[in-house]
Amino acid sequence: AGIRMVFTTRSKTPLILKPDGVTPHYGEDYVFQPGKDELIREGNDGYIVSFGDALYRSLDAVETLRTEHKFDVGLVNKPSLNVIDPAMMEKLAAAKFVLVVESFSTKTGLGSKFGTWLLMTQHAQNGGALCKYGQVGTHTEGGGGLWEQAYHQGFDSLSIQDKVKTMVG
Repeated sequence: AGIRMVFTTRSKTPLILKPDGVTPHYGEDYVFQPGKDELIREGNDGYIVSFGDALYRSLDAVETLRTEHKFDVGLVNKPSLNVIDPAMMEKLAAAKFVLVVESFSTKTGLGSKFGTWLLMTQHAQNGGALCKYGQVGTHTEGGGGLWEQAYHQGFDSLSIQDKVKTMVG
């Protein structure tokens, strides 16, 4: 009983384009599948897992890492934050590294859970062989909801690139 309210800081963000650089990934033919993670870019060196307003920043980092630094980094959109996609977890568990990039708290957000999910999958799949794991997100006090927050918290494109470089090397 009572009033329910859903609040979001979601604002207009750049289109996520397919690898051709022209076609929108979320065009008219897109169908949301609850619980299914979405592969935005395939990668051989490792993967960034992201969602929401951190996704376009992560895509910019991935494209820059590919063109300027020759790192073949993949990108996964995780639209269902509370559900494990077993097929995608198998793929990520076999990667060299996984980096969760989010605008939520590193203490209570996706990254705080994802590392455990990855560890459980890797243990079952590889008998304990682990990839490198990291996360970036909100971790210091400050005003939220502004685009400057990404730079202040270190989940802007350049900060993501720097973190990936430490994980690949």
